[in-house]
Amino acid sequence: MLNFCTLFDSNYLSRGVALYESLAMHCKDFRLYIFAFDDLCYKTLTKLDFKYAQIISLHEFEDIELINIKRQRTRAEYCWTCTPSIILYSIEKFGLRECTYLDADTYFYSSPKVLLDELKNDSVIITAHRYTPKYDSTVTSGKYCVQFMTFRNDVRGLRVLKWWRHACIDSCELNPNEGKCGDQKYLDDWTTRFGGVHELEHLGGGVAPWNVQQYEVFLKQGQVCGKEVKSDRAFEIVFFHYHALKFFQNNTVELTNGGYDLSNKVKRLLYMPYIRHLKDVKKRVANLVGDFDPHGARPCPEQTGFIASIKSWTQKALQYENVRHLYNEKRI
Repeated sequence: MLNFCTLFDSNYLSRGVALYESLAMHCKDFRLYIFAFDDLCYKTLTKLDFKYAQIISLHEFEDIELINIKRQRTRAEYCWTCTPSIILYSIEKFGLRECTYLDADTYFYSSPKVLLDELKNDSVIITAHRYTPKYDSTVTSGKYCVQFMTFRNDVRGLRVLKWWRHACIDSCELNPNEGKCGDQKYLDDWTTRFGGVHELEHLGGGVAPWNVQQYEVFLKQGQVCGKEVKSDRAFEIVFFHYHALKFFQNNTVELTNGGYDLSNKVKRLLYMPYIRHLKDVKKRVANLVGDFDPHGARPCPEQTGFIASIKSWTQKALQYENVRHLYNEKRI
């Protein structure tokens, strides 16, 4: 069985549900431990009653160390602080051999087993940002991205995980001037600081707005694939990280921030179906718990980096019949 964990609140619920459903489409046997960071999120997820999910409330999860520093952190900082703790909790509470943390805004297009197979005799997997050179933010955001991290329940894996938890409890702020980026910059030296840490090699693990410019994205027999331009190496996209995708209250969506270039194929084959899935989740959630916005839509700013009408995008997406549905309700 493949074991995963993630955390989100009701403002990120549509993304978290879409993540679960993408895993359900591509994994034969898995468990996703979802840490619901507010009561509405917990209530909604409980009503959805997913077959392959275990829902954990904050009340169940928080320990004295986390409670003591909670008031000292912003909401974002506290979520970052909790990342290593939810992994450790999942491993210890449920007796897991290993557990993989996933950011809630990641989305799977094929089985993650091919990524986990890289662990072999190591105990930890971390994923590099693989920045496109003009977007290289290694100095401020770190070489590695917390998006997908595996820890084995052994001496080496737990040593790294407990070290990281202690570091995040000590400090988890976003302060580039001091070399701090929440929970993330701590990963920079793990391959030399610790034994048994493996840097993911598969290019399909961690395709994201900051590196997708390096790939030609295409469909092959219904599977979303990429080809690295510099090497001509083709690969299946295992997951995409929809970092900083934001909904606004005037029915618009900002695809990402940072001024990243996104090709028309990336928008058509990745973003359009994803947004369509999120909209479908919103409708289903409304039928269960009434009128609340699981997208966490914000007031629309005067200007945004890259905005497109949701209505327009989803109408266009429906024109592309060769883009298959990426989830199957019978599996969830």
